[in-house]
Amino acid sequence: MTSANAADAAFWSDVSGHVMRYGPVFERRVIERAEGSYVYDTAGKPILDFTSGQMSALLGHSHPEIVRTVQEQIGKLDHLFSGMLSKPVVDLCARLGGMVPGLEKVMLLSTGGESNEAAIRLAKCVTGKHEVVAFSKSWHGMTGAAASATYSAARKGYGPAQVGSFAIPAPHAYRPRFTHADGSLDWQTELDDAFALIDSQSTGSLAAFIAEPILSSGGIIDLPEGYLAALKKKCEEREMLLILDEAQTGVGRTGTMFAFERDGVVPDILTLSKTLGAGLPLSAVLTSTEIEEKAHEKGYIFLTTHVSDPLPAAVGLAVLDVVRNEGLIARATEAGTLLREGMQALQQRHDCIGDVRGRGLLLGLEIVTDRASKTPDLEMGDRIAAAAMERGLSMNIVKVPAMGAVFRIAPPLTATDEEIGQGLEIMGDALKAAETA
Repeated sequence: MTSANAADAAFWSDVSGHVMRYGPVFERRVIERAEGSYVYDTAGKPILDFTSGQMSALLGHSHPEIVRTVQEQIGKLDHLFSGMLSKPVVDLCARLGGMVPGLEKVMLLSTGGESNEAAIRLAKCVTGKHEVVAFSKSWHGMTGAAASATYSAARKGYGPAQVGSFAIPAPHAYRPRFTHADGSLDWQTELDDAFALIDSQSTGSLAAFIAEPILSSGGIIDLPEGYLAALKKKCEEREMLLILDEAQTGVGRTGTMFAFERDGVVPDILTLSKTLGAGLPLSAVLTSTEIEEKAHEKGYIFLTTHVSDPLPAAVGLAVLDVVRNEGLIARATEAGTLLREGMQALQQRHDCIGDVRGRGLLLGLEIVTDRASKTPDLEMGDRIAAAAMERGLSMNIVKVPAMGAVFRIAPPLTATDEEIGQGLEIMGDALKAAETA
C-alpha cells in the first residue's frame, strides 16, 4: 500500500469511527483546497463548484479581497462581548440599513437559521401573537421556531413543533394545483383558498408569514410576479408581519440586490445569511425603525455568543464592496441567461429534463421519467449527479420524493463564461452517460 493509499484509508477510518452523520451521504473525494469556481481533492483534481459550496460562496472560493480582509481583521479585532460595538459592525449595519427604505435597523448574527429565529421572535414580540405560517416546501433552519417553519424535510421523529405552526402550498407553475382555462397556474385562487384554511385553523393569533422568494430546498420554486404583493396584502389584512428569508437569493444572486425588489414589495422583516458572508458565517436581520422601536419598548432580547462580531462584519463589508466594484449583480443576469439558455438546449436533447426554472444564477433542472406524467426520477437524478462528479462537476440534487428530483445549480457570481460553458458541457456528457447506464 502506498503512503497516499494508507493516508486515505486512515482518513476514512477516522470518518467511520468519529464523524457524526448529520444528513448527507459524504462525497468520497476528500477536498483539500479551493480557489475561484473550483475545489480540489487530495489528488489535485479540480471539481467545478456549481453549488457555491453550501449555496453560499457568492464570490467563489478564496477571493483575494476576502482573504485580505480576514487576514487583516483577525490580527486586529475578531470577537467582543455582545454589549460592545465596533466600527465594522456599525459600518455594515449602516450599509445594509441604507439599501431599502423601511428596512433601516439591522442586527448581525452568524447563520441563516439563527437570523430566522431572531426574526420570528421579533414578530412575536411586536405583534403579541404566536402563530407562524410558512410554505409546505420551505426550509428556514434546524432550530426551534425556524425548524417549526421548515416543511420540506426533517420534521418527523423530533417531537412536537412549536404551537401555532401552519403551512400553505407553494405556488408551483410546473405542477399547478389551481389552473386557469389554459392550464396555467392560478396562484391567486390558490392563495385565497390557502388563507381560508389558515383562517379556519387560527386561534386569532397570527404573528407572521415567513417565505423564501425562491424556495430552494423546495425545488427552486420561484414565486410568480404579483404573488408577494398579494401575500403582503393577506398579512396586512390579518395584522401579521411578512418575513422574507433571502439566505440564497440575497446580495445579487437573482439579478437584483434582493429578490423581492423585482416585485416592488418590501417585507416587514428581511433575513440575510449564506451569500452575505460569501461562505463565512454571517447573517443579518433587517427591519423598520418603527418595528425595532416597538420591540425595544417591549424588551426584545436575542443574545447569542457571536452577535455583532467584528470579523464577520468586516467580511460582509468586503463582500458588498466586491459585488459593487465588480458589477456582479448585472453579471448574475448575464451569466444566468447564458446558463439557462444552455440548460434549455440540453432540455431539447434529453427527454428526462422536465423543467428548467429559476432566476439569475439560482436555477433548477428537474429530472422526470417522462414529460407527460412529470413523475420525478430520483434514480436518474442520482446517476446524473454521479456521472457529473466523476467528470469534475459538483451539482446538488434535491431528491426528496415530495419535491421531485431537482438539481439546484448556483455557480459563483464570479464564474466566467468559459466556466459556465465547461459546466454545461459536463452536464451534457453526464446526461448521456446516465441515460445509457
